[in-house]
Amino acid sequence: MNLRVLSTQILCRVLKEGQSLTAALDSKLESLDDPKERAFVQALCYGVLRDYHRLDFLLSLLMKKPLRNKDTDIKVLMLMGLYQLRTMRIKTHAAVSETVAAIGKKSWAKGVINGVLREYLREQEGLEAKADADVIASSSHPEWLVKKINKDWGEQAANLLQQNNQQPPMVLRVNLAQTNQADYFKLLAENNIEAEIVEFSQTAIKLTQAVPVELLPRFDDGFVSVQDTAAQFAAPLLQLEQGQRVLDMCAAPGGKTAAMLESCSSLEMTAMDIEATRLQRVTDNLQRLKLKATVVEGDAAKPDEWWDGQLFERILLDAPCSALGVIRRHPDIKVLRRDSDIDELAKLQAEILEAAWNLLTSGGILLYATCSVLKQENELQIEKFLVNHTDSFEMPIEADWGQQRAVGRQILTGDKAMDGFYYARLGKR
Repeated sequence: MNLRVLSTQILCRVLKEGQSLTAALDSKLESLDDPKERAFVQALCYGVLRDYHRLDFLLSLLMKKPLRNKDTDIKVLMLMGLYQLRTMRIKTHAAVSETVAAIGKKSWAKGVINGVLREYLREQEGLEAKADADVIASSSHPEWLVKKINKDWGEQAANLLQQNNQQPPMVLRVNLAQTNQADYFKLLAENNIEAEIVEFSQTAIKLTQAVPVELLPRFDDGFVSVQDTAAQFAAPLLQLEQGQRVLDMCAAPGGKTAAMLESCSSLEMTAMDIEATRLQRVTDNLQRLKLKATVVEGDAAKPDEWWDGQLFERILLDAPCSALGVIRRHPDIKVLRRDSDIDELAKLQAEILEAAWNLLTSGGILLYATCSVLKQENELQIEKFLVNHTDSFEMPIEADWGQQRAVGRQILTGDKAMDGFYYARLGKR
């Protein structure tokens, strides 16, 4: 299989059909057995989407007129060619010739692609200077998102946009029911896997370089899971006690469900989500980790359809959000997400928060979490909720991570190498 042809097919699914990069890769990578070939395709697809807005700008300077929509595959090949020339350690002539060779039946495009890539090489310095001077190209983000991040974060915005374009670290969550951070760190060292303990977390270990999970010692025995440090704070923030009735709302893929059970084994845990396919991942994760929970399919905004009528003492609401805090892990968000999505998501969050509150017993704790960096989805959402619910109060989060906001605590992407995340802890009178 020609790897650039395969990469083109994957990127066309994202850019033309609106499929997520994860889904597009999953459907295509199974045809490759060689880990090096899989790594090349992933690097090319992630790289093109990470740099998409800059590459698209450069291409617009190099093309006399834009391609037709039916020639998205040719555009993708050119973007891939530019990415290889700019970023990947591939010899120049190979990057050009191999990209041209991947054209297939549209032979008319060979001269076009060859000409575009060779002109880029001739005019590289001037073209890149123009990209540096353009707001969208220099940040490689859509204009609406640049404006929103600038509005919310002012002086911190430029760094946040830059962090979104970095490769994220691979972080492990140690299963406290099986081992501890120090012992697993030693086990990694014994297996020649370089890592560092995350000092402000009891469970997080950051790898120096990502490795396939099959190479992690005792992974199949449930000693560790892959989860960013920021997501690992949910379990300790809930102040869990043995035997409590706990709901993980919008739980898939189940990392936080598992973390709660690892820290407190006798919880009466319910994990619910709206998507059956994603719930299967919750079940799979729980099985590997030898943990038990009631897994329920349902709409978080309509608990009457799935709730058994018994109140919960703890609720984690990992609210559906724009996921703008995890762009570095999912760069397709920058091309798939729309400005109009944010209002819709904020409305949905408010509905689910309202529904969740009615399931919480007096004296209980609800932890609201998102992987977003937008105030509309985070502190403004919770401020409004507190005003409208006199039986609610904020339980402040004292921590040496993130930044204290008017309500809750915000981690901006890249802060201490973490994903962007927001937490607010609410008590019920």
